[in-house]
Amino acid sequence: MEDKNIFYEALNVLGLPPFVTKNEIKKRYRELAREFHPDVSNDKEQIVKINAAYKLLMEYIEDFRYSFDEQELSKQIPGFDHNGKFNGVF
Repeated sequence: MEDKNIFYEALNVLGLPPFVTKNEIKKRYRELAREFHPDVSNDKEQIVKINAAYKLLMEYIEDFRYSFDEQELSKQIPGFDHNGKFNGVF
């Protein structure tokens, strides 16, 4: 497993696309954990992969440094008027 692809591999294990929310990761993990739980499934290797993928992605999310730069926000939500939305609130 190459370091640069480790996150894509983790997403692939969970069956998720590259752009995903924390809640979507959690929801999918719960679904797969139920499906591949050792009490239900004989595929013990798959639950190990699922747990490792979830742990990797959640650690990344917890340590992620967010950018609130206007240019970065425009990339994340194209066409959204960030300044107009909260104009006069602060």
